[in-house]
Amino acid sequence: MADSPLPAPGGALSVLREVFGYDSFRGHQQEVIDHVCAGGDALVLMPTGGGKSLCYQIPALVRPGTGVVISPLIALMQDQVDALTALGVRAGFLNSTQDRASRRAVEEAFTRGDLDLLYLAPEALRSEATMGLLDRGRLALFAIDEAHCVSQWGHDFRPDYLALSVLHQRWPQVPRIALTATATEATRAEIATRLDLTDARQVVSSFDRPNITYRIVPKQEPRKQLLALVSTEHAGDAGIVYCLSRASVEQTAEFLSANGIAALPYHAGLDPVTRARHQSRFLREDGLIMVATIAFGMGIDKPDVRFVAHLDLPKSIEGYYQETGRAGRDGLAATAWLAYGLADVVQQRSLIEGSEGDLAHRRRLSAHLDAMLALCETVECRRVNLLAYFGQQSAPCGNCDTCLEPPQSWDGTVAAQKLLSTIWRLHRERGQSFGAGQAIDILLGKRTDKVTRHRHDQLSVFGVGAELADREWRAVVRQTLAQGLLAVQGEYGTLALTAASDDVLAGRRQVMMRREPERTASRARSRAGRAGEVAAELPERARPAFDQLRAWRAATARESGVPAYVIFHDATLRQIAITRPGTLEELSAISGVGQAKLARYGEQILGELTALDRAG
Repeated sequence: MADSPLPAPGGALSVLREVFGYDSFRGHQQEVIDHVCAGGDALVLMPTGGGKSLCYQIPALVRPGTGVVISPLIALMQDQVDALTALGVRAGFLNSTQDRASRRAVEEAFTRGDLDLLYLAPEALRSEATMGLLDRGRLALFAIDEAHCVSQWGHDFRPDYLALSVLHQRWPQVPRIALTATATEATRAEIATRLDLTDARQVVSSFDRPNITYRIVPKQEPRKQLLALVSTEHAGDAGIVYCLSRASVEQTAEFLSANGIAALPYHAGLDPVTRARHQSRFLREDGLIMVATIAFGMGIDKPDVRFVAHLDLPKSIEGYYQETGRAGRDGLAATAWLAYGLADVVQQRSLIEGSEGDLAHRRRLSAHLDAMLALCETVECRRVNLLAYFGQQSAPCGNCDTCLEPPQSWDGTVAAQKLLSTIWRLHRERGQSFGAGQAIDILLGKRTDKVTRHRHDQLSVFGVGAELADREWRAVVRQTLAQGLLAVQGEYGTLALTAASDDVLAGRRQVMMRREPERTASRARSRAGRAGEVAAELPERARPAFDQLRAWRAATARESGVPAYVIFHDATLRQIAITRPGTLEELSAISGVGQAKLARYGEQILGELTALDRAG
């Protein structure tokens, strides 16, 4: 295939304005787009909501031919194509969900040159028929979305991605762009190597999502804690709740529903039809909460998710960052909330201990978990800690829980020594192994049936920990585990000393610990006030117009069978409600109103505003 000619100067900016309705590029977008338009390869890291998709969509529209997007998100391809079609972009997809006639129609459109973008699943490139189809068309570029899937260092490894180096081998003149929202330096290096992109331009945007408030709370009754969060701070908002197990997903969705909150479960144990129906409802309806395992969410383009909650500890910061990044994609205020406790640490350590794979694999899992635990236990700014993991320096944000309600650190050396001594005596004097609960009961001097049955009330450490309450001792156990001073063994999660324990017992190492701040009613109210910023950003005089436009959008979306955000984002409707344009020309100046949407919906929007004026 002959080299594609360079785009005309200003072509990318023209497409941005006319098709997508935006006046200017954000961050590194223009650098990436100009580079790919000129035929260069790129590896791009941008946070969720940072505008990654424009980095390949605009070059696909500027360069001759069809942009081919490799995406693992089969269940979302239809929505992605619908969103592009609403913008006047000629888009299609090929995957296993299609019947033969639909597939043939897309293939013929591609070979005729009638598609601007074609979405494929990575496994499709294992088929010689697909490769032959691509040979018969003109290729503008290859975009490899969710590129972290290629890396075993990342959080969502998929073997199908390993075959994508064939793109450069078979079509060396076609530019390639790989994109992801999360990658450490090690992950980035592996992506570049596996995709044969070591010579590509690497563009790393800031990982900061300043509109997200990060909060990590001690886990007590997590479902009731979640209910309080939703009821007091996010009533009527769309949100995602992550749980590790299918049973927990089902129970949490039932709990929320029983308390009058619209919630749906999503996990791999549900049949495909139910999963698809729940995902479709979440995307198309306002104010729904999806309770899910981590199988849900990648590529979800719902911009108005106002909170993401975790009821279980994520396995890595990459996973946590990717999942929390699904909140606030529209740039408005959002919450990332995690309930975290001792059982989470024991469970994760135990899973690693019993995992398949070699020692290097377990060490990699432990390194991921250690970083996640450090984020949970820090007394410093959460955002500084989070960004540092990805190699980015920052100042305290003033908008996370540790900035807003600074915790105290305290010298927990003596407490740690008492705990470690208890574990040592159980092992050394009795040859026994127990979990955290038994050690705490011994320290508190509780003569439970289990304590007296094993005669643990005769140990010299019995009752030496009365200065701390049960809840405080659980925090001590959690933090000694987090710092690697204790290990978890076996399927029952019993505690054992580590090589680092000796230095603490001998007094050669100080152990600093985090003490949770007391949460007062005034602080709770201030948090609720900050979460309410989304509503506060809209002037009172604009509320009737905004509500009217949202109702119109909902009806239009139902009639068209697409998610509401495909029609317009909330941010666009807010701007329309505030500025009240009176002509199509004035409406075209609103961010997010491109030429296709202006032609399709412009008169309807003006009609809604006129009707509101008459009614008022």
